[in-house]
Amino acid sequence: MKNKFGLNTAIAIVVANMIGTGIFTSLGFQVISLKSGFALLLLWFIGGIAALTGALAYAELGTSMPRSGGEYHFLSRIYHPSLGFAAGWISFIIGFAAPTAAAAIALGSYFTAALNIDVTILGLNLTRIIAVAVIILITALHSYNKTAGAYFQNFFTALKIITLLGLIILGLLSSHNQPLSFSVNRDALLEIISPAFAISLFFVSYSYSGWNAAAYIAGELNNPDKNIPRSLITGTLIVTVLYIFTTYVFLKVIPIEAMTGKIEIGYIFGNQIFGEKTSVIMGLLFSMLLLSTVSSMIITGPRVTQVMGEDYSILRWFARLSGREIPVRAILTQAAISIIYVLTSTFEQVITIIGFTLNLFTLLAVIGMMLNRRRGGPVGMYRTKLYPVIPIIFIVINIWILVYGMIYRPVESLTGIGTSLVGLIFYFIDKKHNTGKV
Repeated sequence: MKNKFGLNTAIAIVVANMIGTGIFTSLGFQVISLKSGFALLLLWFIGGIAALTGALAYAELGTSMPRSGGEYHFLSRIYHPSLGFAAGWISFIIGFAAPTAAAAIALGSYFTAALNIDVTILGLNLTRIIAVAVIILITALHSYNKTAGAYFQNFFTALKIITLLGLIILGLLSSHNQPLSFSVNRDALLEIISPAFAISLFFVSYSYSGWNAAAYIAGELNNPDKNIPRSLITGTLIVTVLYIFTTYVFLKVIPIEAMTGKIEIGYIFGNQIFGEKTSVIMGLLFSMLLLSTVSSMIITGPRVTQVMGEDYSILRWFARLSGREIPVRAILTQAAISIIYVLTSTFEQVITIIGFTLNLFTLLAVIGMMLNRRRGGPVGMYRTKLYPVIPIIFIVINIWILVYGMIYRPVESLTGIGTSLVGLIFYFIDKKHNTGKV
């Protein structure tokens, strides 16, 4: 395969996968139960630590087993093909399609709010029409030309980083200072040990999801031994710093009562800084920031489906590449599923479901990295530093999140597990016909 992604594109894919709807929406729901500035910042710091330790472990996995597919490939090699298939099935059905739909709808919401347009055409409001159009156009781009798609991804990811840096600087220099305590006091400690903190961390972890994005395209990276670790670690560090500072300036500038229960936190931040006269510019700007999120999902998700198609006859149709070495069938299928989510408005609950399963499968992958070492499995050029401390930190944080997810979000958690088990039905159908290979 000659036409491969370079380091800059790999970093851009990691950053764009991570910076999506979460940082711009979830804070408004966190402040419903948490009122301490310190506790709120700690949420995003812990989320960053989990993402970074996970990225360090995946860097070793990716160089030891350099093939596209992410958890599908790792779990198949380390545990059993059936477990890998379940992880890949989740990615195929909802793991990438649902967040793509969510980002596209958020983009449409910001766009229509900025222009103050409320139009319905054939029973669909303009927000959803824009969401569908964005998915179709970006899908067409990535289906046609990998190089052009890479340039598009790099440009809009750079725009996203520059914009967030600009907002952080404006927030730090702003004269707006809300009476919110960032000190470590009794109230902050009580909030940290509360169930509300753990549940908020569950959604923060979703905001950080995507730190492993480069592992999904490992087989299409130039010099994977070097570029997998570099892209995973660099991208995750960039996003962690941006998230913590963005959260801080949001809390510094916006009154808690103004953001409580609200989704358009970035929009509210812009109005606090510049006033309502700039609402059009801010709305359009935040809608543009989500283009790279939609794009990155359309790049990474279909690579999992493509690799699964190479291994299983039941999904063989998705394995075929175009003359430009692009998995067009897998890309078009994911786009179709994303559009269904947009049109049926079921993506919000699906995201909650996938939040649990994403944590579960990444946890199994990091444990698998330790098992691979213990068994003397394949070894790549990169070895995780401070072993076994780094993977243990990731494991502890994710077990904490999963336990609270099961306790306080049992329906969504069990639905995620059930969806994974449905994938096993197709695995055993393929195995019964004795045509699968891994």
